[in-house]
Amino acid sequence: MGAEAQDVIARGLALELLAAVQIGERVVVRAHDGDGARDALGQVAVRTADAVTIDTRRGPVVVALADVVAAKRVPPPPAPRTRGR
Repeated sequence: MGAEAQDVIARGLALELLAAVQIGERVVVRAHDGDGARDALGQVAVRTADAVTIDTRRGPVVVALADVVAAKRVPPPPAPRTRGR
């Protein structure tokens, strides 16, 4: 199986996942951005027929589904560390 076929499979799985996740679930989404790609890590805030909005630490990121390359669920962030004395 060639790289192009693997890309098609990964994209299909990503779109299936984004259609199935619940609002509030934590995901990472990779999408085309110009000549490269960008990742959005955070909670799913809004999902429409054309896009998904991810609440990241830097604010909401709207990702067009047409640009999605890959996506997966991720566990909650680790608890903040406490300083020892």
